[in-house]
Parts: sequence; structure tokens; C-alpha cells
Amino acid sequence: MKERVLVRVRSDVDILEARRQGRTLAGEMGFSASNLTMIATAISELARNIVLYAKQGEIVLGTVQENGREGMVVVARDQGPGIEDVRMAMQSGFSTSGSLGLGLPGVRRLMDEFEIDSVFGRGTIVTAKKWR
Repeated sequence: MKERVLVRVRSDVDILEARRQGRTLAGEMGFSASNLTMIATAISELARNIVLYAKQGEIVLGTVQENGREGMVVVARDQGPGIEDVRMAMQSGFSTSGSLGLGLPGVRRLMDEFEIDSVFGRGTIVTAKKWR
């Protein structure tokens, strides 16, 4: 991944900034309007999870080229409490915060590739890719 943008996430203002930066990068890469919306929504969900559960972290936005195709990579990293049961957290409707539980499963649906690495008590890294 070629890192292009790093946004430190600690508050709702940072969520909006990460979303804006992601939409700008995706636009520069030539993504369609509908893909811009999907990418921005995925970034919002990931950044919101950082604020809700870890209190602080970062969103890293970058580009990737594989097998003659170009894509955008979104990495959400935190050193928060981690996710006790990743399998359960990936089920639609599951929530520990009382929300609708659309966050991580929603991101997985919006993006083309999704990977989560979480160690309970140590933090979480989510990597999502959207191909153009």
C-alpha cells in the first residue's frame, strides 16, 4: 500500500475529516459517485467505532495496485480494548453499544475486501479495499 493520508481519530470532528479525506482521495482516483459514497460511509463507520470503543486511533488511506488493477485501501487502527468475539461482532444486528449493529458487517458489505485483526485487550486493525 502506498500511504497517502493519515487522520488521527479522537472525536466526531475527526470522523468527518477522515470521511472528507477519503472521499477526496477516491475522487482523485476516479471512483464513481456511488463508490465515493460507499467508501465515505465505510470510513465513517470505522472511525465511529474508534471513537466509541477505543477513544482514539487513526484512519490511514492509501492506494494499492495488484494484478493490473488499482484500488483504495482504508486501514483503521487503535490500541483500544479489542473485540472479545470477532465472529459475533461480524454478525448483522450485533451491538455492544446499543446501536443498530451495522458497523463492521456494513463495512464488509460496502467494500470489496475486508480483513479484521483484533486482540482482546490490545486493539484492532481493520483493512478494507475498494477496487476501481
